[in-house]
Amino acid sequence: MEDGPLDRMWLRGRTSVRGRIDRWKSKRWQIVQCALAAGVAWLIASDLLGHQTPFFAPVAAVVSLGTSYGQRLRRVVEVTLGVATGVFLADLLVSQLGSGWWQLAIVVGLAMSAAFLLDGGQLFVTQAAVQSIVVSTLIPDPGAALTRWTDALVGGAVALVAATAVPAAPLRRPREQAAVVMRKTADLLRAAGEVMADGEAERGIELLADARSTDHLIRELQDAADEGMSVVASSPFRVRHKGNLRRMIELVDPLDRALRSTRVLVRQTAVAAYHRRPIPRSYSQLALDLADAVDVVATELANDRMAAAARPLLLALGEATGQVERADEMTAEVILVQLRSVIVDVLLLTGLSQMESTQALPPPPR
Repeated sequence: MEDGPLDRMWLRGRTSVRGRIDRWKSKRWQIVQCALAAGVAWLIASDLLGHQTPFFAPVAAVVSLGTSYGQRLRRVVEVTLGVATGVFLADLLVSQLGSGWWQLAIVVGLAMSAAFLLDGGQLFVTQAAVQSIVVSTLIPDPGAALTRWTDALVGGAVALVAATAVPAAPLRRPREQAAVVMRKTADLLRAAGEVMADGEAERGIELLADARSTDHLIRELQDAADEGMSVVASSPFRVRHKGNLRRMIELVDPLDRALRSTRVLVRQTAVAAYHRRPIPRSYSQLALDLADAVDVVATELANDRMAAAARPLLLALGEATGQVERADEMTAEVILVQLRSVIVDVLLLTGLSQMESTQALPPPPR
């Protein structure tokens, strides 16, 4: 029985909620870090320095840290200097000129000009302008001149220290996501092998739709790789992981190619099933055995190792592609060629070069 509109809405709602929860989980460390940095910045400025309302200390800390590891140290420096520049100039000018529309225009213009002259980036310039507006309009207290500037520096200093403390999770994510990509590839290969054997057209179409929905896996892998490198760059305590992480990042392209080749294989399999074109049983078995080998690759990557353990399995499968019977149907021939292509792409994950992987396979049977 088909699901009704309410059932589909409920399913989409559950999926959306689950996605939002997963997104929160991926950022919970950064959220806790920002919250603690804001509290510590306020504590230092208020209790240790005796400032009455050190608004800019937690603001500078939170804006500097953000919820992304990308270029974090640069962001901390730019935001801190931008906030400090805007606050300093606004404090200085408001105490001399007072506040009003024309004073605000002068303050913002000078703050942005100073930021550009200091060779600041876009974030630096924006923060200088925004914080000068805050000082000039919301809290134009001449009695607090330079105090707010000190608060901004305190917040930036707290953020700088906090930025060096990063969890190990972002360093694990690239290899974990790489394993996810390979497991999905194995699932697709296994399902394709089964469709080759039973020739069920409807199942082939469903499998093709599943394969076409895998682009996000590579995007997530690239995001994980970028985040991992940002963590290494922002924390001196994680520099020792740089070598292993870089080796894993170099596998992003081969992983992408292996998944794409598998999608092409799935498409050809779905076409053959739809048109009821026979596929030799040996091709189906090759796909099933290849799925098992790819599972080994996934396990090795999850354990932060090059998948050399899977190389003998893949080489044996490559050898087998040169010994199977030839099919009369062109579609079946294309499937055999695509199986060979997937093997070549997966061999790259075992440490072989493109040339070595290609030469490892014998010529196809005639």
